[in-house]
Amino acid sequence: MIFTIILLISLCFSIFYVVKKRKTAGITGFKTALTSICFFMIAIVNLFAYWLGFRGIISWFLTIVFLFLGAYFTKYMVPYRTEN
Repeated sequence: MIFTIILLISLCFSIFYVVKKRKTAGITGFKTALTSICFFMIAIVNLFAYWLGFRGIISWFLTIVFLFLGAYFTKYMVPYRTEN
């Protein structure tokens, strides 16, 4: 139960933080958000696997697929600009 609460709180905080940083940087578009979405989906899949008890091949397969997709879509990410 503690694992679920910590994961949900950190997931909500990190989604809020990513959306806020994207707005302040002026980044728009769906392709630039796909890496973050895939990594959030990894957390959600593992949370459902923990809740529903399917920690076997299904959750491993989905985790690996989302990890590869997140790595693939990094080519669409826009680097944040730093001010000197």
